[in-house]
Amino acid sequence: MGNDYKERMGGLANRLKLEQPKMPIQEVKPVLKEEVKIATAQLNVWISKDLVKRMKSYGIENELSLKDITTQAIEAYLKEAVPTN
Repeated sequence: MGNDYKERMGGLANRLKLEQPKMPIQEVKPVLKEEVKIATAQLNVWISKDLVKRMKSYGIENELSLKDITTQAIEAYLKEAVPTN
């Protein structure tokens, strides 16, 4: 029994020397933030064609949608016209 144990342990020692340790691979995944969805409503207005062209041109140059331009313009107007307390 003593020799059998020594052979098994010797075999284990040789295997440990020869085999690469199997390390678990840990995946790092970034935490994704959920976008806060703001309730929206539709607004339909009639404006001059020239103003629409200017808005589209501005949007292309600044990578903004017509919705973004309109929202920013209304917010800027209301900030000056109706100051908050």
